[in-house]
Amino acid sequence: MPSGRFITFEGGEGSGKTTQARLLGDALRARGLEPLLTREPGGSPFAEQVRNLVLDPATAQHSALSEALLFYAARADHVEKVIRPALVSGRWVISDRFSDSTRVYQVEVGGLPLDVFKALELIVVKLTYPDMTLILDVPAEVGLTRATTRRLARAIAGEDADAYEKRDLEFHERLRQGFLAIAEAEPRRCKVIDGTQPPEKVAAEVWAYVEHRMLPPETR
Repeated sequence: MPSGRFITFEGGEGSGKTTQARLLGDALRARGLEPLLTREPGGSPFAEQVRNLVLDPATAQHSALSEALLFYAARADHVEKVIRPALVSGRWVISDRFSDSTRVYQVEVGGLPLDVFKALELIVVKLTYPDMTLILDVPAEVGLTRATTRRLARAIAGEDADAYEKRDLEFHERLRQGFLAIAEAEPRRCKVIDGTQPPEKVAAEVWAYVEHRMLPPETR
């Protein structure tokens, strides 16, 4: 069984997950730990190739099932080659997204049958579930505005928006409600944090929760 700790960050587009994952990693390093920061889709060479395909706005239209199968192909490689070895070695793993995103994007919003999701989870994830999931919650309007700002920055750099950043406000609101529903159903694993606060305040709240739940007194 894994001996490290596995923390995931979840939330809709523009919720600040990537920033907070990095800041938590910095805080853990300051206390003598060497966390592994990773992301989904991606995290391994093959999974990054799948990421590029899925997020490319030029990729042809496809079903929620096709997309989920791509995500789980990437996740299988990511878990096998990156996450499990790190956990077994005793390292903490911090991932920007994991299975909850598939459940929200492809099941709750995309219409993929829940039993298909559960079957894929059993095959790919098995016992490698997060010890803690931090859900950064922002109103859909805020997330969409942040995603638009990010899209404009990419346009200036000559890059196009990804396939999800282009979606409308209703889509973003459905994502938000999907993540909140998971948090309500699994309160022992999930913690909802107000992502509209300044990044340093969000980071402080994240750290206080992680410290209380996961760190022994001698490392605090």
